[in-house]
Amino acid sequence: MVPANRVESGEFEGWYTWPEEPFEYESAGPFYFRVDEQGPVAAFRAERKHMNAGGSVHGGCLMAFADFSLFAIAHEQIEGEYGVTVAFTSEFLSGPAEGAYIEARGEVLRSGKNLTFVRGIITGDGKPSLNFSGTIMRRPKR
Repeated sequence: MVPANRVESGEFEGWYTWPEEPFEYESAGPFYFRVDEQGPVAAFRAERKHMNAGGSVHGGCLMAFADFSLFAIAHEQIEGEYGVTVAFTSEFLSGPAEGAYIEARGEVLRSGKNLTFVRGIITGDGKPSLNFSGTIMRRPKR
């Protein structure tokens, strides 16, 4: 996994991100993460570029954020290693509006030599929006 960079200003000052991940940082995000008193958390602010025509955060954006969140939640278990998502499931619960604070929290269910299993929930302004789980496989970086 590429090292995380600390955000130095703005709403997410003090959080971390992976700017070397172009899709998650430039296209879909930027997405952020940190560890607080409740554990690992990932977040972003819903902008116009994240919306669908119905006025809700696009499902593909929520799934991309959930994939990012797998790694944020498992950050301590896989730090210093590269990983890829090999399994992912999700269920849509609600669509957050533009401007919503989107947050993901979860837990590592098991972390072994090669595989790490994670589950979590994404909320939009505190309302459940997406339930997700996934499996990360450690791999040599190409």
